[in-house]
Amino acid sequence: MAADITIDDLANPRLNDVQQAARQYGETLTVELNRHSIMAEAEATVGLSNWGDKGFVERLDLLCDEWNEDANINGIGRLSLRNKLLQHATSRLLIQQQWSLHPQIQTINIEEPIIVAGLPRSGTTHLLNLMAADQRLRALPLWESYEPVPRPNEALTADGVDPRYQRCEDAWQSMQAMTPLVAAMHPMNPDHIHEELELMGPNFGSYNYEWLSHSPHWRDHYYSEDQTYQYEYMRDVLKLLTWQQRNTDKPTRWVLKCPQHLEQLTVLQKVFPDATVAITHRDPVAVIQSAITIMAYGQRLSRKQVKTEQLAAYWIDRVDHLLRACMQDRDCLSAEQSIDLKFKDLIQNDVASVEKIYQRAGLPMTALAEQQLSEFVEQHKEDYGRVIYDLEGQFGVNPVTLRQKFDFYAQRFLV
Repeated sequence: MAADITIDDLANPRLNDVQQAARQYGETLTVELNRHSIMAEAEATVGLSNWGDKGFVERLDLLCDEWNEDANINGIGRLSLRNKLLQHATSRLLIQQQWSLHPQIQTINIEEPIIVAGLPRSGTTHLLNLMAADQRLRALPLWESYEPVPRPNEALTADGVDPRYQRCEDAWQSMQAMTPLVAAMHPMNPDHIHEELELMGPNFGSYNYEWLSHSPHWRDHYYSEDQTYQYEYMRDVLKLLTWQQRNTDKPTRWVLKCPQHLEQLTVLQKVFPDATVAITHRDPVAVIQSAITIMAYGQRLSRKQVKTEQLAAYWIDRVDHLLRACMQDRDCLSAEQSIDLKFKDLIQNDVASVEKIYQRAGLPMTALAEQQLSEFVEQHKEDYGRVIYDLEGQFGVNPVTLRQKFDFYAQRFLV
């Protein structure tokens, strides 16, 4: 069995030597968080300048402004945030070039995808990675989600490795050294199957930025917009990824997942009308304490102070918004194209749960598929440690009182 994980220094971190060195290095940096600097560096990196629709500029400015105003972000935190924006800007240029050179990409259809939705930490990642083991389905590995398009004139390494994969592997090694417990709770190795939400990044969209840093202004902007255009952008990047593998034997039926879909079910249905959607359900208190514990632990590197009570308040509200939106829009998905799965049932009977999804999706569970899924379960059964949580002691939140807040959800889905 994987070892228990106890973190008793969230608010007042005890930094190891590697973490102290990283924070000290960050304080020597002058990190520019502004649109002009980021866009100029992206253009210089790939030698391109066609940005397509410039509507993204307002969103990039909003992110830079909010994070510049946050005095609690330290030097290494600012560097990490800038690197993420630069990664998205660089990918945008490369994606736009491919769309311009190959308009036939838009003729590709993303047909009958299987899409997982559910709260963060509710089994969505396990379910996605499990179905991705079925070689009849196409999934999105982390390295490809970060850099969907190769850089011009960038050759494979001497060992035959894609440089995009190598950059992701280097980041994974750094993560394991810098924040080993995050790595234990949520692996981010290059082959790990990731959320397609990352493909909205080059359009500077999605709630993903809220996970990177405290971003209430970004959240409010996201709430104010119809997100259809962001989902269409993401869909079109999936078309590009499908087209890039057109001469291979890769499957073309996608399996996808993202917690954000819970509050965008009508948009999801509009953009992917023939999708089968599987929604996982778990006790929101378990979800919240898991998510904010991971974030609080990671913030020991990126923030001057880890404000545990602020984290709790923010994500209690966000989970409430996700669940209320799901409750409101759940019935927009037909019974023939959707299924609800309880977290406990999923964990205890994961292969059987996948078979139920496949029945909705019209995909037979073959002997080979069942073997591939079972082998994945066996190989990854000890991937995750068991975290010992203290929601009240570390975050000032009584779990019994908090659970009452979500009675409206628990009663409907019996979590």
